[in-house]
Amino acid sequence: MNNIISGTEASKVLRGRIRMQIEKERIAPSLVVIQVGDNKASNIYIRNKKKACEEVGIKFELIKFNETISEDVVINEIKRLNEDALVNGILVQLPLPSGFDEGKIINTIKPVKDVDGLTYENVGNLVLENECLVPCTPLAVMELLKMYNVNLSRKNVCLIGRSNLVGKPLIQLLLKQDATVTICHSKSIDIKNYTKMADVVIVAAGHPNLVTKDMVKDGVVVIDVGINKENDVLCGDVAFDEVSKKASLITPVPGGVGPMTVACLLKNTLKAYEIQN
Repeated sequence: MNNIISGTEASKVLRGRIRMQIEKERIAPSLVVIQVGDNKASNIYIRNKKKACEEVGIKFELIKFNETISEDVVINEIKRLNEDALVNGILVQLPLPSGFDEGKIINTIKPVKDVDGLTYENVGNLVLENECLVPCTPLAVMELLKMYNVNLSRKNVCLIGRSNLVGKPLIQLLLKQDATVTICHSKSIDIKNYTKMADVVIVAAGHPNLVTKDMVKDGVVVIDVGINKENDVLCGDVAFDEVSKKASLITPVPGGVGPMTVACLLKNTLKAYEIQN
């Protein structure tokens, strides 16, 4: 199928560009990941980040704490890293164990080192269209659309999902590209009314096979951000087999937005290095 948006291939291109820039400029950006506890999914994500960093020449360090430690220990460690000129990016691996104040911990990170783009300052700057570090998954969605020459100006975009991590930042990024944006969520009545009109449908709802072929028009572009497990098989929020027959472009799960999200973390780490230097 030639209508597949391959995040695997696109991420190779982006990682290649990053590696070339790092080699050409002879720089050494660095990323520190802080992990609290031993979440199995987090362990996999961190391994992927480490491998990607090493591939392009970004120095990677993992600081791992037992989940029994106090919040203050994590906050003090972030403060120390904030002042370390050799550290360019700081990322707190989410989710944190219960009892930790996620907002407080993340907002301890200096905004110029916040490669996840989650501090209130970066969120505010995104809304105001000021230069800032943008959350990696929304950035990945925009990079994929750009690489596959999807012009969003004057297009109707239906976004399903309003999370702080993906949905809300995407609203701002889509508006910046002059798209007309409709947001649907769990309290929306008859989502099909909105998706049928859309030129582009972006789904980040965490609900397997939510979008079916009767919900989209012919020639639609579909970006599936969802990662779900059904019967031990990874699947997205879109019924891929049936929707792909109508879509002009569609991302698969796995192999779509996921690989590009990791590449965008590298992009943000390099950007953070440039801002600081």
